[in-house]
Amino acid sequence: MHPLLNIAIKAARRAGSVINRAALDGSPLEVRAKHANDFVTQIDRAAESAAIDIIRRAYPDHVILAEESGESRVPETRSAKTKSTLSETRWIIDPLDGTTNFIHGFPQYCVSIAVEQRGRIAHAVVYDPLKNELFTASQGRGAFLNDRRMRVTKCVHLRDALVGTGFPFKELSRLDQYLRALEGIMRGSAGIRRAGAAALDLAYVACGRLDAFWEMGLAPWDMAAGALLISEAGGLVGDLGGGQDYLASGDIAAATPKVFPELLAALR
Repeated sequence: MHPLLNIAIKAARRAGSVINRAALDGSPLEVRAKHANDFVTQIDRAAESAAIDIIRRAYPDHVILAEESGESRVPETRSAKTKSTLSETRWIIDPLDGTTNFIHGFPQYCVSIAVEQRGRIAHAVVYDPLKNELFTASQGRGAFLNDRRMRVTKCVHLRDALVGTGFPFKELSRLDQYLRALEGIMRGSAGIRRAGAAALDLAYVACGRLDAFWEMGLAPWDMAAGALLISEAGGLVGDLGGGQDYLASGDIAAATPKVFPELLAALR
């Protein structure tokens, strides 16, 4: 196992233990709205701090982009050459994807950690602490669920596909666009599921529980790890036009190789 992936797993499990303790504790949550329909709790912050602590101990000079604390840069005291080398590695962390689910006790949430090197996602972990399911991948080395190799399904037609999605709850101005796409997928697929944790939905495409997924208005930490899981499991990932700009645009589509072009056509 690559050392970076090993640390990512340790960080995800540490964050997961914080989440599980809070879920079992039953103490009232301190809930704050960051934006409309977008919430954060003290558990998000504690889980993020726990994950970052593990990463910082192993790689104190790496750049970290985390949902709650933002991006931490390489220390200014470093030389320009050293900073350039160190900044080639960036950790992208969502300490609790599915916060609204967690607040309501709905059992669908996870920790997502990706490691980006030279602008490409090289390692990925999505950890479901409730089910103790660990989804991992390294570029060129395949994807795994609890150490067992994952592959996307062999689904070849959208009409037979179970498709995951997420509502554009942060961008309600795009609701009409989303509803048009939703109608197309509803008419053309075997069914649609919306569980509320994009990173876990993407992991489910990688392991074959879903045949496809799309969502609009996501952040990099929602997508980075799950996208690599799918690619390494034999699936295809892109933006809604099929390009590779999804981390910047926030719009993502993913599916088995045969379903992917049909999914994009239906979304158009």
